[in-house]
Amino acid sequence: MHALLNTVRARGLRVSATRRAVLAALDAAEHPLTAPEIAGAALDVASVYRNLDALEAIGVVRHVHLGRAGRYELHGRTAAWATCEACGRSAPLSAAALAGVRAAVDDACGFDASFGHMPITGRCPDCRA
Repeated sequence: MHALLNTVRARGLRVSATRRAVLAALDAAEHPLTAPEIAGAALDVASVYRNLDALEAIGVVRHVHLGRAGRYELHGRTAAWATCEACGRSAPLSAAALAGVRAAVDDACGFDASFGHMPITGRCPDCRA
């Protein structure tokens, strides 16, 4: 957490109580959170959104879509996500796991694929059965 706060300061942002609480929630989370989940009962959701936007602008936080609601995670925690179209379950993907997919897309059409914002969708093992 200390390194996160130092990064925020080094990028020119003040570390307010709300910003500290947002970072603490994301740091403790095992999966990306929605702004209302971050806010809980203690923070104003609008303030959380403003802080998330500022933290995303400096590259500390990443906005991802895993289903309907936008979610947030610390930048670099995962490379991408896979989300089940049937049940909504999501699983993190590492950079190594994406390397082959990126290479296949590049070979097929010459695109340098980015999987950071939107998940790769399909059906999880339980829903395929």
